[in-house]
Amino acid sequence: MKFGIFYELQLPRPWSQDSEYRLYQNALSQLELADALGYDYAWEVEHHFLEEYSHSSAPEVFLAAASQRTKRIRLGHGIFQLTTNHPAKVAEKVSALDLISNGRVEFGMGESASVTELTPFKVRFQDKREIWEDAVRCLIPMFGDGGVEYHGPHFDFPLRNVLPKPRQKPHPPLWTACSQLPTIAYAGEKGLGALGFQFVSADAAHAWVHAYYNGITKRLDRLADYPTNPNIALVSMFMCAPTDEEARRKADGATFFQFCLRYYNSQDRARPAPGEVDMWVEYTKWKAANADQAERALSGGLIGSPETIRRKLRKFEASHIDQVILLNQAGRNTHQDICDSLELFAEEVMPEFHANIPEHEVWKADVMAGRTQLEEIDTQGFEDRYGAKALTV
Repeated sequence: MKFGIFYELQLPRPWSQDSEYRLYQNALSQLELADALGYDYAWEVEHHFLEEYSHSSAPEVFLAAASQRTKRIRLGHGIFQLTTNHPAKVAEKVSALDLISNGRVEFGMGESASVTELTPFKVRFQDKREIWEDAVRCLIPMFGDGGVEYHGPHFDFPLRNVLPKPRQKPHPPLWTACSQLPTIAYAGEKGLGALGFQFVSADAAHAWVHAYYNGITKRLDRLADYPTNPNIALVSMFMCAPTDEEARRKADGATFFQFCLRYYNSQDRARPAPGEVDMWVEYTKWKAANADQAERALSGGLIGSPETIRRKLRKFEASHIDQVILLNQAGRNTHQDICDSLELFAEEVMPEFHANIPEHEVWKADVMAGRTQLEEIDTQGFEDRYGAKALTV
């Protein structure tokens, strides 16, 4: 497996005048360290107006800065919102980043999952998938040479040459966000890399990996003319320390991340006015009232000693996951603890799984070529058992 790091740029209250400055500078230093340690990917989200949960509204700026402080790590949009950005501007920004990073961009595309973000841009929640698909059809041809025009239900674009063009040809690898289980199969059918959260069980992981690869090999129905990107990457909470107890103590941000994720990703929740809700205070109340649940949440991710994390990762590997994305910057997790965690994991855990990448690539090549046939597993039972949003961090 390969490994990425993931940034929401979380910033719990209280805030000082330089809180956001230190947040951004620390994150760039962490990314620079990850590059030196041999991590494969760095993923940055795009979110708007989600106080405390994410202060990452301009990922193209953050990733551009990271491109000048790193040499080899892949720089991923995880994701660029196609519902709140015009396709031409997205193509321009992705191409520019690809040029200044010397062709290291991974282009993740998504819809946004919150009315808090969509409503100010005059986007209705129920329309977001349709808008997203129209944006993909409009955007992808813009990476090619010469002019392009597009006339669709949501985007009407006159003949123009969208500049610059990306260094990677025909364009950076394409991914899509998978916040619900059915979208993993959807990503496969559309030929896109799947960016999701950790599965709730090993048998669910096995079933959905099969659904993804069977979709891409047997039911391919691309939205536009682009190369397929057969990859499944899963985000998991992460903190590596010499002992399980120390790792859990340092990873309190994991449960804050989950608390905020549930709070904002609810379609029917009334939205408070800016500054009206202190998320850290609300989280502290919830944790005090649900101590057992908070403790269980810490046991679900990749939080623990190198041996504990190694044991969990072997289950990911057995499911043929391509990449695990480690979410370390969450809540009030400290800069020093994040750096120490990245270093310990890179030294004691990562080499074993990097060594097995060639074997996994042979398996994937056989699946894509039809030499290995994957069983068609009915995934409905997992939705019935856990729910469509049964992905955990």
